[in-house]
Amino acid sequence: MTLMEFFGCTFIAFGPAFAMFVLTIARDPLRVIVLTASAFFWLLSLLVSSILWFAVVPLRQELAFGLVFSVIFQELMRFAFYTLLRKADQGLQKVSQQGQEGQTGVRVIDIDNPHIMAYVSGLGFGIMSGAFSLVNVLADMAGPGTIGLRGDSSMFFITSAFLTSCFVLLHTFWGVIFFASFDSKRYWQAGVVVASHMLVSCLTLLNNQKEPQYYGSLIPAYIVMTVTMIWAYFTADGSLVNLKTAFSFRRRMQYNLD
Repeated sequence: MTLMEFFGCTFIAFGPAFAMFVLTIARDPLRVIVLTASAFFWLLSLLVSSILWFAVVPLRQELAFGLVFSVIFQELMRFAFYTLLRKADQGLQKVSQQGQEGQTGVRVIDIDNPHIMAYVSGLGFGIMSGAFSLVNVLADMAGPGTIGLRGDSSMFFITSAFLTSCFVLLHTFWGVIFFASFDSKRYWQAGVVVASHMLVSCLTLLNNQKEPQYYGSLIPAYIVMTVTMIWAYFTADGSLVNLKTAFSFRRRMQYNLD
C-alpha cells in the first residue's frame, strides 16, 4: 500500500512537469541548458535563504520567517536569471543559427519568441522547487508505515503532492508573466507575481497548525494557479481563436482515431 501511495503521489506531483519537459523541452538542447541553469539559480536562492536562517538564531523556530525570505530570494534570483538571459540573447541567437540548422536551411529551434525561454526558466524553477519540497515526504511515504495510523491526518501525503504540482505549474506561469513584465516595462505585473507567490506560500502555513487546514490552502492555491495560467496564456500572445483551433484539431484527431 505504501508503494502504491508513493508512486501515486509522485505522478500527481511531477506528472504534468514531466509531460511538459518531454513534449516541449527534451528534444531541444538549448532549452535543456536553460532549464538546468534556471534550476541552479533556484538552488542559489535556497542557499541564501539557508544562510540567513542559520544566521538569525532567535527566529530559527519561526517557520513564517524562513518562508517569507525564501520567497523574496527566489524572486530576486528569478530577476537575476532574467537579466542573465537578456544579456546572453545575442550569443544564444548565434548558437541557434550556427549549430541547429537542418539540411534544408530551416532553423529547427526558434528562440525569437522571448516567452519560450521565460516558460523554460519558469519550469526549471518549478521542478527544482517541487523536488526539494517533496523529496523528504516521498522518502517517508515509501514505508514501512503510513500517516494516519496514530491520529494523524491521512490527507497529508495527497495534499503535499497536489500542492507540489500546483507550485511547479505556478512557477512556470510566474516565469512567463515576470519576464514579460520587464520586457514591456509593466513592472506592476512583476509585483503581482511576487505578491501572489507570497500569498500562496503563506497559505501553506495553515497546514502547520494543530488541526491542519488542508482545504484552506489547497483550494485558494489552485484558484490562484488557474487565474495565473489564463494570464500567462494571454501574456504569451495566446488568443481565444488559438484555443478554438486547438480544440477543433483535437476533435478531428479523435474522430479519425475512432
